[in-house]
Amino acid sequence: MRGVLAGVAGLGLYFQPWVSGPLAVAVETAVLAPATRVLAVNGRIAALHSIDVRALVGGTLADVSVTEGDSVERDEVLARIDSAAQQAMLPQAVAGLDAALVAQAQATDTFARTQTLGPNVARTALEAAERAVQSAGQEVARTTALVDQARVQLGNFTLRAPMTGTVLSLEVEPGQSIAPTTLLMTIADLDHVVVETDVDEAYATRIRTGLPAVLQLMGEPTLLDGRVTSVSRRVDAATGGLAVELGFHAPVIAPVGLTVTVNIIVDSVEAAITAPRAAIHSGESGDAVFIVRDGTAQRRPVSVIDWPAARLIVIDGLAPGDVLILDATGISDGQAVRVGAP
Repeated sequence: MRGVLAGVAGLGLYFQPWVSGPLAVAVETAVLAPATRVLAVNGRIAALHSIDVRALVGGTLADVSVTEGDSVERDEVLARIDSAAQQAMLPQAVAGLDAALVAQAQATDTFARTQTLGPNVARTALEAAERAVQSAGQEVARTTALVDQARVQLGNFTLRAPMTGTVLSLEVEPGQSIAPTTLLMTIADLDHVVVETDVDEAYATRIRTGLPAVLQLMGEPTLLDGRVTSVSRRVDAATGGLAVELGFHAPVIAPVGLTVTVNIIVDSVEAAITAPRAAIHSGESGDAVFIVRDGTAQRRPVSVIDWPAARLIVIDGLAPGDVLILDATGISDGQAVRVGAP
C-alpha cells in the first residue's frame, strides 16, 4: 500500500498539476480585405413636404369638410368659419363705395360746368371745383379698397388646401372656437417621404450630403438604398444631436413616423486590416493588440480609427499574416499561450 501511495505521489510531482499551462486563446490571422465604416442610428419616416394649416381669422368652426387620411387637391375647401358678421360688413362697404361714386360723379359734373363758364367764373371757384374732383376720386379709391378688403377677409373664413396631399392629422372639430394661432390640421405629400434622424455630435464632422446609406423599414426584411440629402449646420445644444435627412433611391410608401434603421456608410476602403474591438487593449501608453509568436503573447502597439463598431480599422501596427488574439482581456506581454478554444 505504501508503494502505491509513493508511486502516485511521484506522478504528481512529475506532472505538477498545480502549475498552470499555456493559456488557450482564440485567434484570427490578419488579412487585407474591403472594410467600411458604418454609422448605425434609428430614424423615422417624415414627409418631404408638409404644411400646418392655420386660419387667418378667428371665430367658430362652422364646418370641417375632411377627416384624417383624406386626399385633397390644392384649393379644395377644408373647413369654414362662421362668417355672418363679416358678411354683414361687405354690403356696408359696398354702400360706402356707391355713395363715393355718386359724389365723384357730382363733383366731376360741377367741375365741367365751371370750366364752361370760362372767364366768367372766378379762378378760386374753378380751383375749388377741381379740388372737389380730386377729393372725390380719393374717396372712391379708399372705399374701393375697403370693399376689396372686406371681400378678402370674407374669403379668409373659408379654408382651402394649400397643396395637394393627404390630411395627416386633424386637430379640430366643428363648433370649436379657434384663433389664428390654432393648429387645424397638417397636410403632407406622402408620395415623397424621407428619413429624419439625429447623429451624435462626436461624428458630426464625418457626415455630409451625398453619403450612401442602407435603410430598413421597421417590420420589413428588405434593405433599401438611400443617401444623405441634408445635414443641419447646427448641433442641438440640449441633446448634442445633429439633424440629418436621408432620401430613398426608389419611391417608398410608408406611414409617417415609422421607425427606420439607418446605416450611413461614412467610408469604404478596398484593402484594410480590421480587428475586433475586444482585441484592442487601451492603456496609458496607447492602443495595442497581442499577437501569438513562438508560443507567447507579444504586445504590439497599433493605431486604429475609433468608431462605434464591433471591428475597427487598424491603420498601423498589424501586417497580413499576424496571428491576432481576439480578446486582450487579462493578457500580458510575454505570457505563454496556445491557440485553441479558451
